[in-house]
Amino acid sequence: MSDFLKFDVALPVVISFVISAVLGPIIIPFLRRLKVGQTVREEGPKSHLKKSGTPTMGGILILISIVITSLFYVKDYPKILPILFMTLGFGLIGFLDDYIKVVLKRSMGLRAWQKMLGQLVVTALFIYYMYEYSGISLTMMIPFMSGKYLDLGFLTIPCMFFVILGTVNGANFTDGLDGLASSVTVIIATFFSVVAIGMGVGVEPITCAVVGALLGFLLFNVYPASVFMGDTGSLALGGFVAATAYVLQMPLFILLVGFIYLIEIISVILQVGYFKLTHGKRIFRMAPIHHHFELGGWSETRVVAVFSIVTTILCLVALMAI
Repeated sequence: MSDFLKFDVALPVVISFVISAVLGPIIIPFLRRLKVGQTVREEGPKSHLKKSGTPTMGGILILISIVITSLFYVKDYPKILPILFMTLGFGLIGFLDDYIKVVLKRSMGLRAWQKMLGQLVVTALFIYYMYEYSGISLTMMIPFMSGKYLDLGFLTIPCMFFVILGTVNGANFTDGLDGLASSVTVIIATFFSVVAIGMGVGVEPITCAVVGALLGFLLFNVYPASVFMGDTGSLALGGFVAATAYVLQMPLFILLVGFIYLIEIISVILQVGYFKLTHGKRIFRMAPIHHHFELGGWSETRVVAVFSIVTTILCLVALMAI
């Protein structure tokens, strides 16, 4: 057991952390020289205006760390392949969006239909692989009902599209404060690592690599952040969470461990819908909901701390629900 912990759990964390920590001082100045700075929307919290110009696309650090670390293990752990594909696939979509926005100076980035088409294609390829080649059942473990699995039958594929796209975009909305998406997701990745080890599924090298990559990235992303992950990082992390949940047969557990993602995207949907229905009225001070708390007087660090604590508690609940 000690050798297993050393080489399949601790080592991926260390390798990924070191890569992320070492590359930070190299890549961040490079991004700064390229002038790939974040443009802060004027209608956002006024305290965020000082962030304008902070380098974005820092998700490259996360992706490089995960990919290099995973390559050491992919031969012996083939189940990490679909997770790596989803992480890279969504990361590439985010990279293109960031590149168009901050390098080519087209404020919209990818058009909405282009972004959605890319997400649909990556998701469809993942679903096809899971069905045809993975050997993993698409039935879903039911929380708090030990040994019980839910089979949706013909609704399985539509449900997969809904869950994956919802998770990815929820992670994207969560990336709005220094260290928020990183802190929440490193806790989720730790949860998945514990579960993977306990169940012997064989994906712990990549889940642990994500833990290490995010810990390394947080060295530069905690308040006040010297780099933002951008869509490159947030979409990649959403893809990682969704893919890992399906490989572990635990998509229903995203409701628990990914609760922050969920309330972030729901707050946006409710805000936009209510605004249109009432011709200008709002439910929240601002959406996504982390801005609501900010405008209510909470500091960025307090919001990040509270959201991280909530995620930690819900991950512990999820462990008891297995």
